[in-house]
Amino acid sequence: MYGDFEAQRHWLEVALHVPLRQWYYYDLQWWGMDYPPLTGYVSWLCGYVGDRIDGTWFALDESRGREDDGLKLFMRWTVVICDALIYVPAVLWWMRVWVRSSKARSVSLLITLLQPSLLLIDFGHFQYNSLMLGLTLLSVSCFSTSRDLLGCMFFVLSLCFKQMSLYYAPAIGTYLLSKCIHQRSPRLFLQYGAVTAATFAVVFAPFLIPGKDGWPLTQVIHRIFPFARGLFEDKVANFWCASNVLIKWKFLLSTTALLRVSTILTLLAFLPAVVLLLQSPDPRLLPYAMLTSSLAFFLFGFQVHEKTILVCMLPVMMVQGEWTVLANNVALFSMWPLLKRDGLGVQYIAILLLWNRLVWRPSSSGKPATPSRSLMDWILTNWKSALTTGTYAAMFGLHALEFMFPTSPIARLPDLWPVLNVLISTPLFLLLWAWSVRAGIEERWAGSEFGMREDEVRRRSVPPSPIIGRKKELTPSPTKKRREGSVGSVRQRKGSTSIRELRREGEISVRARSPLAR
Repeated sequence: MYGDFEAQRHWLEVALHVPLRQWYYYDLQWWGMDYPPLTGYVSWLCGYVGDRIDGTWFALDESRGREDDGLKLFMRWTVVICDALIYVPAVLWWMRVWVRSSKARSVSLLITLLQPSLLLIDFGHFQYNSLMLGLTLLSVSCFSTSRDLLGCMFFVLSLCFKQMSLYYAPAIGTYLLSKCIHQRSPRLFLQYGAVTAATFAVVFAPFLIPGKDGWPLTQVIHRIFPFARGLFEDKVANFWCASNVLIKWKFLLSTTALLRVSTILTLLAFLPAVVLLLQSPDPRLLPYAMLTSSLAFFLFGFQVHEKTILVCMLPVMMVQGEWTVLANNVALFSMWPLLKRDGLGVQYIAILLLWNRLVWRPSSSGKPATPSRSLMDWILTNWKSALTTGTYAAMFGLHALEFMFPTSPIARLPDLWPVLNVLISTPLFLLLWAWSVRAGIEERWAGSEFGMREDEVRRRSVPPSPIIGRKKELTPSPTKKRREGSVGSVRQRKGSTSIRELRREGEISVRARSPLAR
């Protein structure tokens, strides 16, 4: 009957009027709180301000189901303010650290802030995902500028706001562990552990002390990780829902067995990211490892919601590689059933068209693309083009069918349209996972740190940036010279408009696909 807007409004109501230690016990049948405590603290602050404006908005129990215009305006302004305080500064810092060209930085900033999936979910469907993503992005920017302890704190705060940040934990945790191993520094390991434990302790402090009703922390954990709900609820574009068309997992295996199988598949899927970062604690590899890890959880995890594809889209926007546009369009398409239920059809079409118009760039050279130099290049290039065309055709075709037949024309298949949506979206996400693994390996080899001494690894783990300044190197490595020369050739060639075209001509290395080459 009510969606996430009522859930968020109700949590403001509960945080404002119910004693803090009772947050996770109060009336669980009506949108009981199921996010970590930092969400509750932010809800209390927003509820306090809203209660001063209109006391009826968050009256305990009496305000349930309210959706008047004034309340909606206030709630959406809370998202805008959270974006302005956390998400926008985080994106600005990331772009300043990693994107060299001011023009490329402006374009990247615009298409990131106007990412269609995040805008529609946070402002239309209504959630505060940008706050979680902003804290994560702040942590990665800290790691990229050798502010590791501050980065640990920001990432723990992200975890304490929404547990979906755990999707990044294998990548970020391995990066920090690998740094300790390569530097042979037990002291650094203890520092990371101390900051992490202290931040968790501060956020969870009210729930750490047992009371008359037991230990509140156990109830918090039970609410945060709802394993009892089963493998999946809604139709989400991951392995389980897609394969459920042929294999009825819920009837074949018990919930406990499914949890074990899901855990094993997830571990295997994010293992490449772990191996990659164990070999080299390079901040340049973090976005690729985060994409691999988050997609592993989304595709094979237990109790995944369709909105969690937003977690995977953050590293996609950080990398902004060859899959960025297609991945974002399919991510938004995969959430269409959810947006349709919320009556956001017009907004869905409008922002999809606007964002694609922004990212579309016609070639200014007026010349056809240089043909590939080998048969394999030709096959790969046309395979990607065919995949893109086929995916968009399938998406458009499904929308056309759904427009002509709002309900399934087959009575015994009432969920036909959502299932077809899953079957179109899931293969693309699987291919995106495979690309993230390959791209991470290529970036690793482009860094050329195999066989380097520990002091060289430590020195190169800090990327040159306008914030921290360039580190002075006595003898630049041949790899660095080749990389700088290849990037320079891109800047000097005024007639080329596509990195991909230059790659075909052999004028730039594979490293030029990373943000550093812009």
